[in-house]
Amino acid sequence: MTPFWSPDRHADRRPALLARARIRDSLRAWFGAQGFLEVETPGLQVSPGNEAHLHAFATEALGPDGTARRYYLHTSPEFSMKKLLAAGETRIVTFAPVWRNRERGRLHAPEFTMLEWYRAREGYETLMADCSALLRLAAEAAGSALLRHGTSSCDPLAAPERLSVAEALARHAGIDLLATLAGDGTPDAAALAAQMAARGLRSAPDDTWSDMLSRVLVEKVEPRLGHGRATLLDRYPAAEAALARRAEDDPRVAERFELYVCGVEVANGFGELTDPAEQRRRFEAEMDEKARVYGERYPLDEDFLAALALMPPASGIALGFDRLVMLATAAPSIDAVQWVPVA
Repeated sequence: MTPFWSPDRHADRRPALLARARIRDSLRAWFGAQGFLEVETPGLQVSPGNEAHLHAFATEALGPDGTARRYYLHTSPEFSMKKLLAAGETRIVTFAPVWRNRERGRLHAPEFTMLEWYRAREGYETLMADCSALLRLAAEAAGSALLRHGTSSCDPLAAPERLSVAEALARHAGIDLLATLAGDGTPDAAALAAQMAARGLRSAPDDTWSDMLSRVLVEKVEPRLGHGRATLLDRYPAAEAALARRAEDDPRVAERFELYVCGVEVANGFGELTDPAEQRRRFEAEMDEKARVYGERYPLDEDFLAALALMPPASGIALGFDRLVMLATAAPSIDAVQWVPVA
């Protein structure tokens, strides 16, 4: 393939790259008008994040005496941002480079830009309104009437559909998700496997409940979301929301939603969990699962867990900026909208 720095190829890529710059400027101006402070977070962390299926890049920092300390490139600026909330900041935003290992494809890159923002003492529904505004701004800055991916299109001016995960599985897969959860949210793998078998959906004997839910979402639900208008896939099971607080009206589900456009997941938002003991329990469970599946685990950020005790109620969201630009410019992949893609 012709390298990105070839003048002819760069000329073809340049309109989308210029649109990326305009979109970033437009979003920055919007956040500034909303009273957000743009902050910067370090990529090097003692823990890259503690979700079972997120994979990090590791490195070592050598001290003047030659002693080595393990660090990781963060998979999200979340821990740093929440420490700033604990310190007293109330509305913060960052465009952060992040790194994720084992990810490469049209929608994935080992290094990409995460747009992440937090609102102290504001509900997570406010983030949904933010998403609507950002979709509109991105399309306007790119000079596009529609957001596009492949043959699908989405009207950035249309009000998003809000759909719970349980509603989505019932509609697109014929599965009663809540029937597979105990009153406290504990998942029942056998119950979900039985429903999948009754509908001709495959599962393996060693699949966990989470494995099966992920397969149904990927195969039956996600491809049908965000066509014509954006979809807010809301109220994830609590077992699938390691950093979100439980919904007040139903402990089986959590204040977590994902934004979908043209079948592409663009953002992941939470009503943030602020209980250090509960967060530690969830992290340890996630790392136990990581050790079971991948044979490795990441350390916990004890400084982050200590900061949670001071963190106010808040909502926060991470949006894949490259994916947003890709949709606004109808680019075929996120590599096409990165100034310098990872080789």
